[in-house]
Amino acid sequence: MSIALAPGQTVVETGRLRLLAMSDASDQDAAMMLRLLNDPGFIRHIADRGVRTLEEARGYLRNGALRGYAEQGYAMYAVQVKATGALAGNCGLVRREGLEGPDLGYALLPEFCGQGYALEAARGVLKDARDRLGLDQVFAIVNPDNAASISLLQKLRFAFERMTQLPGVEREVKLFRYPIRSVEAQS
Repeated sequence: MSIALAPGQTVVETGRLRLLAMSDASDQDAAMMLRLLNDPGFIRHIADRGVRTLEEARGYLRNGALRGYAEQGYAMYAVQVKATGALAGNCGLVRREGLEGPDLGYALLPEFCGQGYALEAARGVLKDARDRLGLDQVFAIVNPDNAASISLLQKLRFAFERMTQLPGVEREVKLFRYPIRSVEAQS
C-alpha cells in the first residue's frame, strides 16, 4: 500500500531540517538535483547518472522519486535547511533490485557537508520508516572506499553484512542492514 505524497509536502522534520517530497515541476528541485548529480563526489562515490541539463534532471525526478512516491510511498526527499530555506541535497529510501527491502540513500552538496546534516536527515528517514511506513528493516549500500559514508552508517548503528554485487551496479559494494522494530513487532 502506498501513501500519496504531494509535491513540496514535508515528509520528515528534524531540529534543523525538513525533508520534502520533490517535484519535476519545481525549478528549485530540478536545479538542486542537476548540481548534486554532477558533483564530483557524487559521481566518484555513487555513480555518473548522465544527467547534464535541467530537463534531464526533471526526467530523473519523474523516473526516480516521483515513481517511488506513487509505487511505494517513499523515495528520495529534498533536504531543506530550515534556517535558510536552502536545499542541501537529498535523503530517503530507494527500492533497489537485489535487496530484500528499501535502501537508505543520502547525498549533500559540498557546501553542506561536515555539518551533521546527513546524519540528522538519515535519522529522520529511519524514524519515518518505522512510524509512517511500518518497515521492519532498511538496507544501505556503500562503495568500500567511501569512508565518510561508512562512518555515518556506523553512527546510525547499521551492521555490515557482506560484500555484494547488485544488478546495475558496476562494482562490489558493502551491504549494511538496520533492523527496525515497529510497534506491531513489539506487541
